[in-house]
Amino acid sequence: MISTHKLKSVDFYRKIPRDLTEASLSGAGLSILATLSMIFLFGMEFSSYLKVSTAPSVIVDRNSDGEFLRIDFNMSFPALSCEFASVDVSDVLGTNRLNVTKTLRKYPIDSNLKPTGSEYQSGVMARVIKHDDEVDEEYSEDSVILNGRNFETIAHRYPILVVNFYAPWCYWSNRLKPSWEKAARIVRERYDPEMDGRIILGKVDCTEEADLCRRHHIQGYPSIRIFRKGSDLRDDHGQHDHESYHGDRDTDTLVKTMENLVAPIPLESQRLALENNQDDAKRPAPLVGGCRIEGFVRVKKVPGNLVISARSGAHSFDASKMNMSHIIYHLSFGNKISPEVLRDMKRVVPHLGESHDKLNGREYITHPGDSNANVTIEHYLQIVKTEVITRRTLYENKAVQEYEYTAHSSLVHSLDIPVAKFHFQLSPMQVLILENSKSFSHFITNLCAIIGGVFTVAGILDSVVHNTMKLMKKVELGKNF
Repeated sequence: MISTHKLKSVDFYRKIPRDLTEASLSGAGLSILATLSMIFLFGMEFSSYLKVSTAPSVIVDRNSDGEFLRIDFNMSFPALSCEFASVDVSDVLGTNRLNVTKTLRKYPIDSNLKPTGSEYQSGVMARVIKHDDEVDEEYSEDSVILNGRNFETIAHRYPILVVNFYAPWCYWSNRLKPSWEKAARIVRERYDPEMDGRIILGKVDCTEEADLCRRHHIQGYPSIRIFRKGSDLRDDHGQHDHESYHGDRDTDTLVKTMENLVAPIPLESQRLALENNQDDAKRPAPLVGGCRIEGFVRVKKVPGNLVISARSGAHSFDASKMNMSHIIYHLSFGNKISPEVLRDMKRVVPHLGESHDKLNGREYITHPGDSNANVTIEHYLQIVKTEVITRRTLYENKAVQEYEYTAHSSLVHSLDIPVAKFHFQLSPMQVLILENSKSFSHFITNLCAIIGGVFTVAGILDSVVHNTMKLMKKVELGKNF
């Protein structure tokens, strides 16, 4: 059995009897200074222990094949009608989706960008519009020629006025012309303007009557509008309430449509045209020439394009008069992040999200003219994914993904119909940010180092001061003797 005397021999902290120690004023000062230093260093170490540090790194994007990227946007086009506004998506893998509508909403807006009504319903436009067979057959022109001088007079004279706004150079206008004139002749024979007077068909040459077509916001040719005398009151923007016809354009269908329009109107009453039930062939025509488009699309994570333009499978457009000016209220990539998660991310990376919506609030306005005709507005977007792994997300076994981008825009003179085009390209690299926190053992180790280090340094300083004072006293005594 080990004796008590042998145990005491391994004591590292041997005690000196109190009566053999000597207190000094310099030692007391150094002790107070050492204590204050320990408290200060302890506070700094504790703050460092609580502080979050990050370790950013650049790695190859870890996306798996088949993942899609969400693009959220909200834009206004002051000079693009919702009637023809189309959102298209394409990419380098051959994906080409035209006129995406399922996840988008369109609202007519005026020149001041204010909404003028409820959501614009596009209706069914996927089918091919039927025309008469192209044959060399002579026909008379029985539709009424309308212009800026007689349009209002005729519109107020007949309960139903159906107008073909056309352009002579337009292929689809020329395809419609024979069947339109034939239908006008048949309708005139069945519903004589003098004896019956319930309906009449007219036409407007938009190359000759540009102001009249502009007032009715005609952007595609041909555009067939149905004006009802009972709804000829103007709205707050000074526009007539009328309908657009998007049905088949063969003679039989046109005549049948006109008969359906006339049927609810009593022959003896021409004061008010009763409203008919709408179908896919007739939809409210836009009262204004602008459109706000909002919603989202999903794209593959490869280089691609988001294109907004005027599109129709049965209309032509005058490229020199198309204006694709737009205001971007919001444009972002990736899924929306909840406010709680965003606050947690900001705690780790305060600067995160500064380039998440870089184009927000930007305006791209052009004024078509001799030098600004056929202008396409292009935006080149370079997208980088940032993945943040915090202690919270690590515990939940999921990372937070944020997509930031740089943007460069330019105006390009196009030979085709002007568009607003967004070229997007994702970087093959991603930024990975890991939250690092100090372990408690590391904190305890540093705390012990602070206490031991300050105590040792204070002891050394006390020894130096004490010996120096003793030496000075000896020198002073030597001078006296």
